[in-house]
Amino acid sequence: MPVPALIAFDADDTLWPNQPHFDAAEARLYALLTHYADADTLAQNFNAVQRENLPLFGYGAKSFMLSMIETVIRLTNGAVTGAEIQQVLDHGKRLLDFPIEPLPHAAEVLTTLKESGVPLMLLTKGDLFDQESKLARSGLGPFFDHLEIVSEKNEATYQRILRRYGVRPEDFVMVGNSLKSDILPVARLGARAVHVPYHTTWVMEEVPAEQLVGVDFVTVDDLSHVVQYLAGLSGSEARP
Repeated sequence: MPVPALIAFDADDTLWPNQPHFDAAEARLYALLTHYADADTLAQNFNAVQRENLPLFGYGAKSFMLSMIETVIRLTNGAVTGAEIQQVLDHGKRLLDFPIEPLPHAAEVLTTLKESGVPLMLLTKGDLFDQESKLARSGLGPFFDHLEIVSEKNEATYQRILRRYGVRPEDFVMVGNSLKSDILPVARLGARAVHVPYHTTWVMEEVPAEQLVGVDFVTVDDLSHVVQYLAGLSGSEARP
């Protein structure tokens, strides 16, 4: 297998846990607001509002807070109290400074790849300030030669990045947990995509099975197998 010219890693739920913090905050808010609606109703409405707002607010904790506030205002016809809105904000703020603990094998994999001499990139989407803060808190920043924080991960975004760094698709590898953001657009460009599944997936990142038909990518059990795959020692082609 040709040596890649650039290896990019996703951040949230690939190198460190993220979605569990949002899931916990969401559950706490549903419990707080249960006198207005049951958890299922809140979740359905919240997801609908988030879908509406993603093109406006993008991703991250700030978008989460604004969409939750809008959801409750809609469901209560404006009857939600200022104190309850403040509690939504308080829970959301906790998502901006929670401790970042790298997932198992993250540091050792990055150490090995860094020593190989292949340039490494952290390629993540979301709020610029939030993602920079997470990287700083993770302690993983020194491993990366390049940092790209984008508003969306789609084919156009990856094409721009490859042009910017002068890398051909066949010489690029993307490692991440999201089939929607890290795998499908990369594979469709003819680059190599390595899927590292995480135990929970944000509903906005879920992909219908039919979208995976005919898409070539590699799935590994955990980050520790990424190095083996890149060395050509293991890794299996996923051909749904």
